[in-house]
Amino acid sequence: MSDDEGGGSLYVLTAVLLTPAQFPGVLGDDFPEACAVLGVEPAGEGYGLVLGQDEDGARWTVVVDDVSLVAAAIASWDCGMDYDLSPDERTIVVSLAGWPLELSVAASGLPEPHDPEQGADGTGRVPLTPPAAGAWGPVQRRMGADQIARAWADWREREAPDGGAAAAAHPGLARALAEALEYTRTPPPPGRVRSSFAAEGSRTLRADGPGWSLVARTGDAAFVLLDEEPGEVLAVPREGDPELPALLAALDRVAVRPA
Repeated sequence: MSDDEGGGSLYVLTAVLLTPAQFPGVLGDDFPEACAVLGVEPAGEGYGLVLGQDEDGARWTVVVDDVSLVAAAIASWDCGMDYDLSPDERTIVVSLAGWPLELSVAASGLPEPHDPEQGADGTGRVPLTPPAAGAWGPVQRRMGADQIARAWADWREREAPDGGAAAAAHPGLARALAEALEYTRTPPPPGRVRSSFAAEGSRTLRADGPGWSLVARTGDAAFVLLDEEPGEVLAVPREGDPELPALLAALDRVAVRPA
């Protein structure tokens, strides 16, 4: 596919969705914030992000508005099937230098992945870069919550304490749960609370707020990560907080769901 107005070829390595229901946590707490990082309007249907390299090996992120095509490619790749992702040039919204995510793959036969010079994409902005390794902040906090959501069973078995009183007495945790409850009364920005299918009829919830991220399963426990607690995961077992089931059910009702 073409990666810029000059018509250069882009060798696609991967793609991710940028929709109100699903977007990379590295980009923000909600959908409008994630769109702002990329300089695009928060369109209702969202976008697809196509990550690849040009003929010189430079990293590029191409934002396209053909969400269904990108979703089909991701679904095929997840099933181990080949899929030639080649969006029509008319669907390209903007081509941005760099990648916002760390990739362990590279296109064969090309120079090593590198960022093009600042301004090469015509925006004048610094190329997108993955978050710094070893740091802790909002980006790493959101990424940690996303990882817990992907490996829920492992975290559920490893982190759930017997009582939960110690975690429930944490002031930062209490603040996060109070702000999450407020989302059920005053709708937050799109994507601030998201719900996706989980096993046995439950839903996986992801919610973010100033300085906190929550991941939970309806009818089960919740885990909270805080900016002020680097690398720590605070567990809220269902048995330790009698108000938790009602909170999670209410969050699920206001959450954005995949189409």
